Amino acid sequence: MLKNTLSAFAAAALLFSASSYATDDTIKVGVMHSLSGTMAISESTLSQTVQMLIDEQNKKGGVLGKKLEAVVVDPASDWPVFAEKSRELLTQDGVAVVFGCWTSVSRKAVLPVFEELNGLLFYPVQYEGEESSRNIIYTGAAPNQQAIPAVDYLLNDLGIERFVLAGTDYVFPRTANKIIEAYLKAHGIADEDIMINYTPFSHSDWQSIIADIKDFGSTGKKTAVISTLNGDSNVPFYRELANQGISADFIPVMAFSVGEEELSGIDTTPLVGHLAAWNYFESIETPENQEFIDKWHAYTGDDSRVTNDPMEASYIGFNLWVKAVEKAGSTDVDKVLDAIVGLEVPNLTGGMAKVLPNHHITKPVYIGEIQADGQFQTVWESDGEVAGDAWSDFLEGSKDLEADWTAPINCGNYSKSQHKCLKQVSAQ
Repeated sequence: MLKNTLSAFAAAALLFSASSYATDDTIKVGVMHSLSGTMAISESTLSQTVQMLIDEQNKKGGVLGKKLEAVVVDPASDWPVFAEKSRELLTQDGVAVVFGCWTSVSRKAVLPVFEELNGLLFYPVQYEGEESSRNIIYTGAAPNQQAIPAVDYLLNDLGIERFVLAGTDYVFPRTANKIIEAYLKAHGIADEDIMINYTPFSHSDWQSIIADIKDFGSTGKKTAVISTLNGDSNVPFYRELANQGISADFIPVMAFSVGEEELSGIDTTPLVGHLAAWNYFESIETPENQEFIDKWHAYTGDDSRVTNDPMEASYIGFNLWVKAVEKAGSTDVDKVLDAIVGLEVPNLTGGMAKVLPNHHITKPVYIGEIQADGQFQTVWESDGEVAGDAWSDFLEGSKDLEADWTAPINCGNYSKSQHKCLKQVSAQ
């Protein structure tokens, strides 16, 4: 079923890519998520989500009296292709905005293109921070909206004393783990009680790594895994945990990149009790969330399709863009960016998402336990929305920086000690 669904997405991508340039009656919207490759397990759903939101908006009359037209592309989980597709969307297709990317390496690949061509990207996935671009609105979680609260829960609520930081080998896990490691050491966790392991995308042979984790957790100290594994590596990872008898009671896993979509393809019975930190769960009961779920089921024609956190971030980002365009009276990027700071739209969990001067948003934080049905039961939540922080308070060189894209600062890396914007470092 997944293969057929992805094939349909790829066909849609070719259809939309071949469409004509925008007319005076339409506004083109770029949709840039992988429909093939290792990240398709996560990203293909976001492509379909944005197309659903575009259809919904068109039923309301579009934006500024014009219909929205989706231009769907497939970067195929290939980071250089993300850059190529973003340039095509901005220069050839003439899109007014792009909703896209999942991994930080894909975002880093397209960032110079959006800044060079003054494009606008809404990025819907949790990330490592340490960045604030004028041309990106970050609707996913910054570390202080996911990683830090999750570590606090492990330390304070579960009494964890040893930590395994297991990640896919790219920007987000390495930077996030750098922040987490500094935070753990500041809270008295010794070097020997921190184990760090990275694996490539699509890694499938977990037997020896899981055995090492099991051995690391057998010293008598309470141990947990903080997982920043991405994409289809999660399926064999969790399967091997179960094979080696690692239950949540023995070594709980706190995941930052595993949601309802990733769990829908595996037997979750052995994973009951393992954890994830997000800003949204499908199981949260609010009228707004139920309405969204019903629309998703109707759009896909499949009541078994789940929702997840990056879908909500896409929903928030899309609605913020529409509201900013309507406020600005234009899709011009400069005018939209001037209009968007301070705007608020409802999230799906009963609160409001507000765009901050650093181009991040306010988000609640939830920690959930995996249930046998693949859903999450919330075991902890923040006291209201948390403001996203672009720069970590726990890294030297970052704690002095502030991002503010409003006057008089108007930059993403303002040094509070030097009282000036620092020279921008090119995205890597």
